[in-house]
Amino acid sequence: MKEYPIDGELDLHVFDPSDVGDLVPEYLRACHEKGLTQVRIIHGKGTGTLRRHVRSILNDHPLVRDYNKATDASGWGATIAHLTPDPNTDED
Repeated sequence: MKEYPIDGELDLHVFDPSDVGDLVPEYLRACHEKGLTQVRIIHGKGTGTLRRHVRSILNDHPLVRDYNKATDASGWGATIAHLTPDPNTDED
């Protein structure tokens, strides 16, 4: 199995769409454990089906504070999720 970096950016183009339901929550958990509070999920523009699926996952995920479309050139092709800070990490 290929290792995927936990760096706050998840490009779903390299995964099978059927894996998204398990992949996105696991990636959010891993980012949260690393102390990341913002995650960029690249789902592409396409028909919007994958975007809607990602956002339905974000709506129900306990670590997600809120989310919005990317404000750069990718626009509707990416969603930025804001995670609740981990109370066990130091924030100055």
